[in-house]
Amino acid sequence: MTQSSRRMSRSEMDAIDSSLFARSLLSMGKTMSTANVIMQLANPAVGYGVARSKVEKGRLDRHPVKRARTTASYLAVAAFGNADDRRRFRQAVNGQHVQVRSDDDSPVEYNAMNPELQLWVAACLYFGWEDIYERVNGPLVGAERELFYQQGKVCGTTLQMAAEMWPPDRDAFGEYWNDQVAKIEISDEVRDFLLDIADFGYAHPLIQKRYGPVKRRRTIGYLPPAFRTALRVPWSDADQDWFDAYIRHQVARERRKPLWLSQLMFRVLLWDVRIRCRLGRPLV
Repeated sequence: MTQSSRRMSRSEMDAIDSSLFARSLLSMGKTMSTANVIMQLANPAVGYGVARSKVEKGRLDRHPVKRARTTASYLAVAAFGNADDRRRFRQAVNGQHVQVRSDDDSPVEYNAMNPELQLWVAACLYFGWEDIYERVNGPLVGAERELFYQQGKVCGTTLQMAAEMWPPDRDAFGEYWNDQVAKIEISDEVRDFLLDIADFGYAHPLIQKRYGPVKRRRTIGYLPPAFRTALRVPWSDADQDWFDAYIRHQVARERRKPLWLSQLMFRVLLWDVRIRCRLGRPLV
């Protein structure tokens, strides 16, 4: 059996080098985090799984700070962590995901442990990671593009996605992405859930009033057109002009910032994960 055809062991998946990919984990990425959540939840099974999750402490709409920390910690572990970090975080996430499954009242069938759904979530994370990297550093081309893509499989293998499920090259990923985007669908229930997140609807009214409109506008700006259509939100030329100016400002700030400073929050979160492990405290 060849190396490419056999099933990779978990230790091999954990050992995947992500050095180039890790350089793309930039502070600017947090500005598109809500847009990435919307992309993930545009898959109906993921959307209903999150919107109807019975795991109270993991709900974004009820515990936004905790959920944001968990997600950012996951990204830090995927990009910077070692095999033990990824294994421990995977086990912690599994403890939550195993509880998220559809019941008789669910409009669609879902199971958070489904590796196909995890592949979609990982693809959205990768899409966002690549988007931010290219906005700041310019297009990825040639061998560097392929290396970046191959290292990006840690988006899924840090969960339960098997490495061989990752499309074999960047072109194949593009085909997978286009095929999945053609299937996205956002129901009224999930749409209301997502727009509430985009509007800061879960925050204090003063925070919502002050920051909600900008957060919603930049969130919709980051969405590819197909997702805006599925979300049924308007987007004008004036909106696009605003977003382009916003991105220019963010990119200029990011380019002035040293890499260590841009990544400091994620490094601290990785340290926090390791301390929590030593103290026996929950990771998620």
